[in-house]
Amino acid sequence: MPRPLRTIAQGVTYHCFTRCRGKRDLLRSKYGKKYFIESIKLCQEKYNFELIAAETVANHIHILIKTLENRETISLIMQFIKARMAEKYNRGTGETGPFWNERFGSTIIEESDNPEEYLLWLLWYIGYNPVRKGLSRDPRENEIGFINCYLNENFISPLRFTLHEYFLRLGKNFMECVEKFLYYEDAYRKRLVLWI
Repeated sequence: MPRPLRTIAQGVTYHCFTRCRGKRDLLRSKYGKKYFIESIKLCQEKYNFELIAAETVANHIHILIKTLENRETISLIMQFIKARMAEKYNRGTGETGPFWNERFGSTIIEESDNPEEYLLWLLWYIGYNPVRKGLSRDPRENEIGFINCYLNENFISPLRFTLHEYFLRLGKNFMECVEKFLYYEDAYRKRLVLWI
């Protein structure tokens, strides 16, 4: 059965995710995270898009990307990131063969029933992913730590993130946005307790 065609749109926010081959924990090492960060930096130098969030979790990644009108497609951006990551990993470790398990999955945030709530919840879901896997104790301590960009106006991240417009609509100033954004963390943590 052929794979369904990916919906390609411009000027929308994609939640992209993909796993390492054989679900192996290839991203658990410091090199996996380092190569992931370097690959996204290279992509940001080459293509125009907004990086909303990015996180590694041992055997998979989550990236939120907003494509821009009349610029590169999500397929081109993700293909670049995945290819650079595989090249760097294989060169650095001496391994050969594929790094990734399959083509990346994606959903368009704006096509959900309530895009604003979904995106704000999704930011915490991605941030807490390493916590759920026992890789950190708090999303604020994650190595990439994108969530800190949404909590501290002066946070310096290893990647260049763009605060999503849905976050910026939460208040009249940054602190008001943060205060309302933290309600989503509380709601997510309550839901997380129910999952455990």
